[in-house]
Amino acid sequence: MKNIFKTGGLLLALALASTGCNKGLDELTVNENKPNAVPASLLFTGILNDAYEAPNGQNEVWDQYYIWNYTYYGNDRYDFGAGANYYTTLKNVELMAAQAQTEAAPNPQAYGALANFFRAYLYTRMSLEMGDLPQTQALQGLDGLAPAYDSQKAIFVQAFKWLESANTDLGTLIAGGAATVPGDIYFGGSLAQWQKTANTLRVRLLLALSKKNGDADLNVAGQFAAIVGNPTKYPLMASPADNMQLLANPATNNFYPTNNRDFGNEGSRKNMSATYVGLLTQLQDPRVFATCEPARYLVDNQKQSPTSFASFVGADPGLDLGIMNDQAGKQQYSFLNRKRYYSTLAGEPSIQIGYPELAFNIAEGINRGWLAGGNAETYYTAGIQASMAFYGLPTSGPYTAYFYRPGSADVTVGSNYDTYVIPVSYATYYAQPAVKYASGGTGLTQILQQKYLALFRHSGLEAYFTYRRTGVPTFTTGPGTGNGGRIAQRFKYPDSERSANTANYQTALGSQYGGNDDINGLIYLLK
Repeated sequence: MKNIFKTGGLLLALALASTGCNKGLDELTVNENKPNAVPASLLFTGILNDAYEAPNGQNEVWDQYYIWNYTYYGNDRYDFGAGANYYTTLKNVELMAAQAQTEAAPNPQAYGALANFFRAYLYTRMSLEMGDLPQTQALQGLDGLAPAYDSQKAIFVQAFKWLESANTDLGTLIAGGAATVPGDIYFGGSLAQWQKTANTLRVRLLLALSKKNGDADLNVAGQFAAIVGNPTKYPLMASPADNMQLLANPATNNFYPTNNRDFGNEGSRKNMSATYVGLLTQLQDPRVFATCEPARYLVDNQKQSPTSFASFVGADPGLDLGIMNDQAGKQQYSFLNRKRYYSTLAGEPSIQIGYPELAFNIAEGINRGWLAGGNAETYYTAGIQASMAFYGLPTSGPYTAYFYRPGSADVTVGSNYDTYVIPVSYATYYAQPAVKYASGGTGLTQILQQKYLALFRHSGLEAYFTYRRTGVPTFTTGPGTGNGGRIAQRFKYPDSERSANTANYQTALGSQYGGNDDINGLIYLLK
């Protein structure tokens, strides 16, 4: 009898629990002491951090700016592996846009516009590295484990639609009085700055398609003229103050990649590249005094002046690393300027998308005939001056150069640097025939050379992408760069595509690269 009552009581309790509480398993397993949704602002911050491209990685080796001389730590080879994978970040972009819909105005519209910017930014970045990509069918979770690939052309067409929408939506918000959103580590949430950045990115992407100018679907020249010719509708970056750039914050243990704590370990593992330094010295460019050290062998043994352009020498990236390491050990090359890049923990701002690059992109578009009545020289000179100002070089006047004294033990101590006051004159620099803008092909080469100099330590692989598209400046090859003496043209797809999305992966290779994941194959925009 007792067992009957016990059993009946248990069934009654379970019935009451199930009908009275009326909670499903999912509800019962929710921890109400923890947040169950991430605010759009926090997702925004995470996306910005994921998309950030820092200096001192392999990208600037492939840009032929600053190269390895010791194989134990790295090499200068163009034996590309898999390209960047931002699909997880793009999932967070979708989550940011969705979460914003549950929040108060202006968040739904503002984060929605920013989501469009990052869709365009990250899909095109991956496509520039690899070619065709899953886009339309991507990010579907269990409902789309084998997404088909979109063509690179389709990816760029869609990117332009996203950026058009971002510009329109941000413009509407700004006109309506919305000014900022939280979570922004670049612009303090300024929607006006993000609108400029979106349009500046669009100009960059149009230049990346210069070989496809005749394609009616892309309408490269038409888009360029519409944007550059209508700054009211399409505001662009107008000065370096508009740069999308990040300065390291040592107070939060966020250090510049080259800094005084790492100097002893890595200060001599790389040296300057002849591609970069050679162009600076060829043009007698004063930026060399800000970014480089003179080769100590030439100064101390050959008794050359440390402020002579002849005292700055980079290594040929194609050189065998055994030879390069030996010559670097003998101080026959220039190194990264110790004062600017190693004496602090903060370093310099790292530009992701910037005004100097924009100025050169507009100059290039005008040189190519994309804007009737445009003045390429105006933007060309603006880009040069903005880049020089970034390094603190005066338009006319003295510049103090700091060169690290051999044998010194601490890069943070000012007395360990020899200082030299160097007269700088932009007018004299610009008057050189090799610098002063000329029309036609010569002018185009000048624009591209100056763009390369301005991108030093900035914007990831943008310098490599520009070289790959134009051949300017000349990248050198040899035993040290591998790949049979060739500069690789693309990155491979991630291994996960070969194993988990095999059919679509093979179809994409067949339509683009003859069935092989070939790093020397040409992506659509290069054909």
